[in-house]
Amino acid sequence: MSKVVISVEKLSKKYRLGVIGTGRLKDDLNLWWAKIRGKENPYSIVDSGNSGSFDQTEFWALKDLSFEVKEGEVLGIIGKNGAGKSTLLKLLSRVTTPTTGEIKLKGRIASLLEVGTGFHPELTGRENIFLNGAILGMTKAEIRSKLDEIITFSGVEVHIDTPVKRYSSGMYVRLAFAVAAHLEPEILIVDEVLAVGDADFQKKCIGKMGQVAKEGRTILFVSHNMGAVQALCTRAIMLQSGKLFYEGTTRDTISKYSHMAFDGTKAIKSWSDPAQAPGNFGVKLLSVKVLDNMDNIRNILSDNEEFYIEMEFMVNNGGNSLTSNLQLFTEGGVFVLSAGNWSSTTLNVDPYSNQTFQKGIYRSTVKFPSYFFNEGGYYINAIINREAMTPIVYVEEAVTFTIFDSGDMRKEYTDFVGGVVRPKFEWETVQVENSLPEMKKY
Repeated sequence: MSKVVISVEKLSKKYRLGVIGTGRLKDDLNLWWAKIRGKENPYSIVDSGNSGSFDQTEFWALKDLSFEVKEGEVLGIIGKNGAGKSTLLKLLSRVTTPTTGEIKLKGRIASLLEVGTGFHPELTGRENIFLNGAILGMTKAEIRSKLDEIITFSGVEVHIDTPVKRYSSGMYVRLAFAVAAHLEPEILIVDEVLAVGDADFQKKCIGKMGQVAKEGRTILFVSHNMGAVQALCTRAIMLQSGKLFYEGTTRDTISKYSHMAFDGTKAIKSWSDPAQAPGNFGVKLLSVKVLDNMDNIRNILSDNEEFYIEMEFMVNNGGNSLTSNLQLFTEGGVFVLSAGNWSSTTLNVDPYSNQTFQKGIYRSTVKFPSYFFNEGGYYINAIINREAMTPIVYVEEAVTFTIFDSGDMRKEYTDFVGGVVRPKFEWETVQVENSLPEMKKY
């Protein structure tokens, strides 16, 4: 049974908003003397709305947070901006102290909280590697044994003897991550560092963190990249307003987080007054709908049924060549596909594909087949273009819908089947020989 290496019990952190102290003893004494005599604050901010007040607003960045992390676990920490994620990591890294509560840690910690954390700008990359290793409590021999591996992984070999103040943000973070991951801490704390690196380096980072976890070390990973969290983490927690909102499997926690910001009930968007409808005088979008094959408006659909996206629009000025288009996204913001009624992208020949429109009201419909989407939430951006290139109408999140699993896939699988789409393909396996070649014996 894995032992607990991080234990957080009723952890809270309080900040006081506004200026605390003046920076000079004389002025602080004047401030104190005015306060005890009931006078106005002589150093209050001009036009602050509370001129002369001594009141300071309290802000709880974290409140009564409790959880445990076991050895070798990769824990994802997610939540909106301001939820308390970075504050939690600073407390765990001992950058700041808690107001109340207790943190118990077992093992050395390496933290990567922001670009260049722990680097001295005047020292070279090589010197900073030794500095960080010394801070972690490693001997010079231990650091030297990892030096070549760190430099190669970071990809800054040419600049390793250059002061890091001359590094770009990407070079900074690559070297910082390489140092943190290779100097063998028992606990590695990473806060949104992958947002700085390029795609290749992000892939290397995820692979390295997976390798670190397999070696029995523990990782705490904060990111807004749900794909990276899903790929890397074995479990996740979600923070909201400084409190633990949800704790569970990575998939369930991400699903809970995505649904909080996702309105899956908006299966129709319409404008009864054309004057208020999006577009210009020439073209107006009147409605966007999610329909089943019985023309019912639906916001929840099974994965085994086909459905339609319908766009109705009005043309006031004839003579323009128009196309109907949509963009499809997952509830987490992953771009799935774009589609339009231009002839090269449709199975059928739409009679109005790239044709000149006359005055009137038109309806474009696109059909999505059954067994195409994976379970989860999706939204549609509705677009009408002039000649398939110039947007006349662009409505973000025009409609939303949710796909649920009918159970057909559960016959073979007991867990979530990954991916954005989950189509059924034709497979066939045949036996090509009924005898085996003779194998050599050694």
